[in-house]
Amino acid sequence: MSILPTHVPAKAQAALKLVRTKAMPREEWLAIRKQGIGSSDAAAAVGLHPYKSQLELWLEKTGRDGNLPKADSQDEASPLYWGTILEPIVATHYSQKTGYRVRRINAVLQHHELPWMLSNIDREVIGSSEVQILECKTAGIHGAKLWKEGVPEYVQLQVHHQLAVTGKYAADVAVLIGGQQLEIHRIQRDDALIDRLIGLEQAFWHYVESDTPPPADGSESAEMALRCLYPADSGATLDFSQNPLLSKTFTDLVSVRQRLVELQKLEAQYKQSIQQVMGEASRAKFIAGEVSWKKSKDSVSLDVTRLLQEQPDLLQRYSMSKAGSRRFVVIDSPQSP
Repeated sequence: MSILPTHVPAKAQAALKLVRTKAMPREEWLAIRKQGIGSSDAAAAVGLHPYKSQLELWLEKTGRDGNLPKADSQDEASPLYWGTILEPIVATHYSQKTGYRVRRINAVLQHHELPWMLSNIDREVIGSSEVQILECKTAGIHGAKLWKEGVPEYVQLQVHHQLAVTGKYAADVAVLIGGQQLEIHRIQRDDALIDRLIGLEQAFWHYVESDTPPPADGSESAEMALRCLYPADSGATLDFSQNPLLSKTFTDLVSVRQRLVELQKLEAQYKQSIQQVMGEASRAKFIAGEVSWKKSKDSVSLDVTRLLQEQPDLLQRYSMSKAGSRRFVVIDSPQSP
């Protein structure tokens, strides 16, 4: 699904400043973000974010995200940490490369007509008739692949959300790739896209206001959100045998699982055919690519079973509890087709 057409800009109105954020604690800033859809929420709100589902975003906006894993802004292994550290460096190099002056806007901005539409922008570009907003990004080893064909769709949606809220006409996205390559991409305001984006975001915000969870989309994010939303079972049994739609969904699930089993068996057969002709070789090349078949290094592990048999008191001394989780088990009826 894509919502990225091209369209001639139309006149728009400036944003309102909802609250100033200078020296505001991060926890308070996050609480304010729950009052609406921010620019970094835009792609998730319309179901086009590569890592976050509508359902996970809904949990956050309705205050049900207590059991969801949180990114630690102080964790040096987190992209959030390095994005925060490198943002002013990216902004400085953008100014040096383009000659444009930029400054922070220490405020949460709000759409002049849609109070649920919020935005934070990294920098405002000063004194330019061509561009008014700077969005700073960093892309590491894994994230760089998303930028191979230009600005990823989820970032384009983030920027158009910013343009919608602020009434501005253009934004530059400056991305530092691999810590050493700065790319600058210009995004022009597209009112047709913005109109559609607002409509889709408004539909998501209705889920929030009506306290109705949006449908799961099959992503890992939605899986995690469902586990968070329904962590334990009640022991009840629901009978959906008279519900044609859900009964068909179950039948389709069983069918897909059977096809997966067959495809996994076929995959194993193809793999083994190649392994058999490779013999002791480490690599094999083909027209479309290559495979590697190498022995991993030997390792040493602890024989926990034997250790506890010989010293059972260690289990008592060093035991720790582990929360259980729900397992989804499909029990196919014998009379099913």
